[in-house]
Amino acid sequence: EVQLMESGGGSVQAGGSLRLSCAASGYIVSTFCMACFRQAPGKERERVARIDRYGGETYTDSVKGRFTISKDNAKNTLYLQMNSLKPEDTAMYYCAANSGWLCTGTYYWGQGTQVTVSS
Repeated sequence: EVQLMESGGGSVQAGGSLRLSCAASGYIVSTFCMACFRQAPGKERERVARIDRYGGETYTDSVKGRFTISKDNAKNTLYLQMNSLKPEDTAMYYCAANSGWLCTGTYYWGQGTQVTVSS
């Protein structure tokens, strides 16, 4: 069973930083494609960043240069370091795991953690 538990959300002023953590069950982080999504009120869920099982990273354009996705296989934990946060980054952030190559299969979801950025 895939279990994902996010932590690290909160409220921060614009320009600040937060680090989200996602603890996963078993060997999910080392064997699955891992991703972080976000969903703001009234908007569709969007994928913010992805890291494949070999460590290859991709980012949506709006967060490039500000966010960094990483993982610690020994700790079965995924991280999303968010710097230079903007009010438009405010959203519920979700960790997700996907058994497909480059996250092309079915996603398993965490419960989400709220990030609020004030101006």
